[in-house]
Amino acid sequence: MTKIEVDLPDRIDSEISRLAEQGEFLNRKEAIEDFLTRGLQAYDVEGDTTTEGEADGDLFTDAIDEQQDPAALDEDMGDEPTF
Repeated sequence: MTKIEVDLPDRIDSEISRLAEQGEFLNRKEAIEDFLTRGLQAYDVEGDTTTEGEADGDLFTDAIDEQQDPAALDEDMGDEPTF
């Protein structure tokens, strides 16, 4: 396992400590590992890989892909307004 040293602002360090103390994570090490993993996944640095329990795809992109632009529809609506 690789070891790295990171300088964090006090507010982030305090937040990590608070989450660990509240039981959100077993300890600070687990919290930091989880945050780094999520950050890397957000940038999709390893391509399209997901681990067990993760949602497939990107929710933001999926929502936008499902939207349609009415001006881009191929239907011939004529010049008359429709209601």
